[in-house]
Amino acid sequence: MCAAFVLLIHFMASAQTDSERYEQRYDMLVSRLGAAGIGVETVLDNWAKVDSTNAKMLFGRFSYYFTKAQTSEVVSKPNKRYLGMEPLITLKDSLGNDVYYYQHNVFDDELYGRAIKEADKAISLHPDRLDFRFMKANAYIAYEKESPDMALAYLFSLIDEDGKGKKVWLYGEEPAEPGFFEESMQEYCYSFYSIGSETSREAFRRISEKLLGIYPANPEFACNIGSYYLVNHEYKTALKHYDKVLKKHPGNMTALQNALLAAKRLKNAKLEKKYQAMIQKQN
Repeated sequence: MCAAFVLLIHFMASAQTDSERYEQRYDMLVSRLGAAGIGVETVLDNWAKVDSTNAKMLFGRFSYYFTKAQTSEVVSKPNKRYLGMEPLITLKDSLGNDVYYYQHNVFDDELYGRAIKEADKAISLHPDRLDFRFMKANAYIAYEKESPDMALAYLFSLIDEDGKGKKVWLYGEEPAEPGFFEESMQEYCYSFYSIGSETSREAFRRISEKLLGIYPANPEFACNIGSYYLVNHEYKTALKHYDKVLKKHPGNMTALQNALLAAKRLKNAKLEKKYQAMIQKQN
């Protein structure tokens, strides 16, 4: 065996050992000090020098800057829910009205921008990993709060990529289960709905419509569109969407229960009896 080849093997083994050593140091620091604790950045920088494509290291770099970018403060709001959250505490003002207090995260734009760059780097090196794609989408949602414009645009591009039908996604290092992508997109629909602002509800409708166009057999996305009109008090339009679901999926309980609710809001006794009978048939 030539000396150069022996040296190469020794170098590769040394690099692997160094990577494992930095991973152990990183795990220890994060467990004690958190994702943005003192010394974490230095370990990550050194880890990157010996193993620049390591997925855990890349996730760690994103987590460091994303965590460091955030500070927490308590804000008062007049509503019983804010960004889908329950209040931390409820107090009375001088007039006896309820005032709701929520924990609210504020971002440093420079550090947040660095976190997004780290997410982009991770995605470029591991383009098939959904966890890295979701990492970026979640960062957008957390940053934008009531107005998830960048999050919606990013998820649209991700849906288009999946809709081509040739993508084999990974979640972590394992292949994603069949249907996992659609289920995950429904979770994002729910996130937009839960935020509760006019802009986020509009995002909820738009992403549901796009998903329904690509996955027409999935009744959840059609129900979402009905729910958008239901919460906007457009009960007749909501019923049209629920009835479309029920033609293909007569036992879909989400569509049945929401259709019954819309019929009650319309004070249409005939429709109420119709949907009640359909629900009883399923029980």
